[in-house]
Amino acid sequence: MSVKTVLFTGGAGFIAGHVIPLLLERDYRVRILDNMTRGDRERVAEWEQTGKVELVERDVRYGGAVRSAMTGCTHVIHFATVSINKSIADPHESIDINMTGNHNVFAAAADEGVQRLVFASSASVYGEPERLPMHEDDQLRPLTPYCISKRAGEDLLGFYQRHSGLSWNALRFFNVYGPGQKIEAYYTSVINHFIERLRAGLPPVIDGKGEQSMDFVHVHDLARSVVCALESEQANLPINIGTGVDTSIATLAKILIDAVGVDVQPTFNPRDVLVSRRAADISRAREVLGWVPEITVEQGMTDLVRASG
Repeated sequence: MSVKTVLFTGGAGFIAGHVIPLLLERDYRVRILDNMTRGDRERVAEWEQTGKVELVERDVRYGGAVRSAMTGCTHVIHFATVSINKSIADPHESIDINMTGNHNVFAAAADEGVQRLVFASSASVYGEPERLPMHEDDQLRPLTPYCISKRAGEDLLGFYQRHSGLSWNALRFFNVYGPGQKIEAYYTSVINHFIERLRAGLPPVIDGKGEQSMDFVHVHDLARSVVCALESEQANLPINIGTGVDTSIATLAKILIDAVGVDVQPTFNPRDVLVSRRAADISRAREVLGWVPEITVEQGMTDLVRASG
């Protein structure tokens, strides 16, 4: 039996920081492929001390580097990506990293005959949903270069499955949050903004009536889903990873007010707001991965406030 070795692209990032300890507990060796523009060197150095983690400081845009790093790996987790915000500001770089990077990783995995590839897809492939909860078979209407590249990534995985027998799962992550996330992260900026104001004794300011909602999934739960997807018997599917609960911005503000423990009420900034709502149908995750979220939004946000205190 060969040693289980995971090539983890983007393995020095936020979510990877919660996945890699789980992999080490399960006796995987981990080879991180990361260009380290945003990576956490200190944490990677700590993992390297275990002798079970190595860092390959290269970029997924270079096929030769990806192929070389893939040699001898039995599993792949592909997280390297450019964020939604950055993809709108610079579509050229986004397409280069996300599309070319996806293809380099998938092609090398197919050539190397890895046992399973897990791809970080996104709930943003749905665009504005026509109904809640959002199901994997719903129509996809991705709106930005980032979202489009995630959908294309899923299609490319289907090609290599048919062409080379590649086994994969694509996890459509909803609104991930948790300790260690960068303050400017797309989904958590509202959380951090509210917490900063509350700590200063100021009320959170909500645009419109606060009806916009997200499906906030805690990074610890999300990390477990990645390991489940790496080891599941069933494969070759897109799978929603969320909680199934849509938490409105007004509700989020109340949860955070209680967590910080201040006596204020949110103020509403009356203006027209596109009310978008998010909630995942997670029945496939339960059936295929045996995964369910364990951390409620109330518990997770309270822990986040304590950790950031």
